Amino acid sequence: MILKIDSHFEKYASSLLQIVENFKTSGLLFGDGKRNTIKLFEFEDLTVNIKSFKIPHLFNRVVYQYFRKSKARRSYEYANALLKKGIGTPQPIAYFENSSWLGLKDSYYVSEHLEVDLTFRELDIQPDYPDHENILRQFTRFSFDLHEKGIEFLDHSPGNTLIKNGINGNYSFYLVDLNRMNFDKSLDFEMRMKNLSHLTAKKEMIRVMSDEYSKHYSNKTPKEIFEKMWFETQKFKTSFDKKKRLKKAFKF
Repeated sequence: MILKIDSHFEKYASSLLQIVENFKTSGLLFGDGKRNTIKLFEFEDLTVNIKSFKIPHLFNRVVYQYFRKSKARRSYEYANALLKKGIGTPQPIAYFENSSWLGLKDSYYVSEHLEVDLTFRELDIQPDYPDHENILRQFTRFSFDLHEKGIEFLDHSPGNTLIKNGINGNYSFYLVDLNRMNFDKSLDFEMRMKNLSHLTAKKEMIRVMSDEYSKHYSNKTPKEIFEKMWFETQKFKTSFDKKKRLKKAFKF
């Protein structure tokens, strides 16, 4: 097994390895576990979140072993890159990879578990959520900061931003599910709007987001930003619904 542990946690290497080796039979399940399995473990004086990635099919096992970094390794490295750029994400602790001559088998990403108040999904499904507009505007500024720092978060979707209430109506934002990201990119207007298109299909939320984005992005008018953001949102929704129908038809 290959393991990489943050320098602050190296003294706990054997304990972390033992937790991973007993992952299937211990820990508290977190989430539905449909794609990948996430479990929580009490470790020293904190709760750790361990994500076990689904074992890839044979071709990808070879790819991840010899040609491309595993999802666990990317999650760990991208988390450290985000923190260096001042972007919130749960503290990365370690990643583990278990391989054979056939390629990568199981892999795990270990991070600190954060107790938060909500995700972006709550804003989408609960229009009367307390302080809704303020949170949405702060989230939009957070997303703008991502774009300005050249970060393209390809899974910028409702469940992948954790939100924590702070002091005096200030909120903190933390990205999770990090294995698909690009760094040091110059994001043009179209890329920025596409990056925000997976979050909500609600026109009233798009209006607020485009209004807030326009306060910080001087290259386009508020109207241009709204129209493009709404266009990209509708385009994504149409594509998503089509794929959903095809999957459903294929099952029968």
